[in-house]
Amino acid sequence: MIERPDRTPLPRGFFDRPVLDVAPELLGCTLARLTGDGPIELRLTEVEAYAGELDPGSHAYRGRTPRNDVMFGPPGHAYVYFTYGMWHCLNVVCGPEGRASGILLRAGEIQIGADLARKRRFSARHDRELAKGPARLATALDVDRALNGTDLCADATAPLSLLPGTPPRPDQVRNGPRTGVGGGGAHQPWRFWIDSDPTVSPYRAHVPRRRAT
Repeated sequence: MIERPDRTPLPRGFFDRPVLDVAPELLGCTLARLTGDGPIELRLTEVEAYAGELDPGSHAYRGRTPRNDVMFGPPGHAYVYFTYGMWHCLNVVCGPEGRASGILLRAGEIQIGADLARKRRFSARHDRELAKGPARLATALDVDRALNGTDLCADATAPLSLLPGTPPRPDQVRNGPRTGVGGGGAHQPWRFWIDSDPTVSPYRAHVPRRRAT
């Protein structure tokens, strides 16, 4: 087993709050991934909040399914989903059990294990691009559905955990519309990021899919 300094993950109570309170406070926190090849850690620079059954943009909007079941469980667990038949994305469950709110971890700065991340993100031109976007973040950290349901509050030797980090100054925190979200949730300003950080992904508005004629 790879040894790491003993650090205490964020407590469950941190996540057992309204999702819009938790999301901006995740900025600057450390996402730690212990892979078979070694540890990879990044500082979160961009996140996106989803308010469960009250939010048309959320996977839980239409209720509980086998796919989103973890979102209805206790806070502080990982919700990993597969999208577009190609990519995984990593979320953290928030709020009281049964409410299904969550936060998509969109981007971060790799601070430990960049060499391991590069092996999975070999197309990245610079290290700032290794985890610049939710699919890139999951790829860089070797996150897939096998980690769905992981307790991020368990301990720092778990395969995936969230630790306190270095928070940004309040004047550095920005928020705006979520990326790629359409319908009733399109204009909610629930994406939070650290201003001017080069690892933050670019905003992209939702583009409706054209129906075949």
